[in-house]
Amino acid sequence: MGRRKKHGFSFSLSRLLGVQTFKQKIARSTGVPTTKLGLQRKVGAALMKLLFGKK
Repeated sequence: MGRRKKHGFSFSLSRLLGVQTFKQKIARSTGVPTTKLGLQRKVGAALMKLLFGKK
C-alpha cells in the first residue's frame, strides 16, 4: 500500500509569501518569462524568427 494523497487542501509557502504573484507581475511587465520552459520557448521563437523570418 502506498501513501495516500490528501485531496482538497494544499499548502505552499511561496504562495503564502506572495512569491508567485511577484514573479507574474515581473514577467508581465517586462515580457520575459520567469519559468525555465517559458524562457526556452521565448528564446526558441526568437531564433526561429531570426532564421526563417516567421514563427
